[in-house]
Amino acid sequence: MYTKSERLTMRPVTTSDVDNLFSIYGDPATNTFNPAGPYADLAHAKTVLARWITHWEKHAFGPWAISLREAPEKVIGFGGLSISIYAGITINNLGYRFSPDVWGKGLATEFSLCAINYGFDQLKLNEISGIVRRNHLASQKVLSKAGLKYLREVDDVANAPPSLLFNLTLNEWRSKRL
Repeated sequence: MYTKSERLTMRPVTTSDVDNLFSIYGDPATNTFNPAGPYADLAHAKTVLARWITHWEKHAFGPWAISLREAPEKVIGFGGLSISIYAGITINNLGYRFSPDVWGKGLATEFSLCAINYGFDQLKLNEISGIVRRNHLASQKVLSKAGLKYLREVDDVANAPPSLLFNLTLNEWRSKRL
């Protein structure tokens, strides 16, 4: 099951994605705004990947491995929609992380728009949210461009400043498409 946008191809993650997952999530540059920091080792990446695969098995959606359409064999990022709990709030979370070598090309916005359309069109979700650190201005801009609006602060990480919760409802999304 592949999902495509103008420049991207997305497919469900598999166990063979572990090296790419560690390469991207283990990179300090991709964790500049993550209080937990980069993945420490391949074992942690395997644990996360197993959780993502279980999410797919349980909910029939979850994180995708993302590639450029022109080079589908090379994973450039991971992202998708997942049911997540932040500070006791259950949300349909839009998340993504791309390799630094593809930053600044509008791919996060393109991906986010595709994931949102998929979530509302295919999954029939009622709302989609995104959690972002207050100092991560680039991701805030991506969420805004994708149609999500700032809702409120969320205390999601102990001993760290609150994150920002962005949200888009199905009705808001529909009204923008008309």
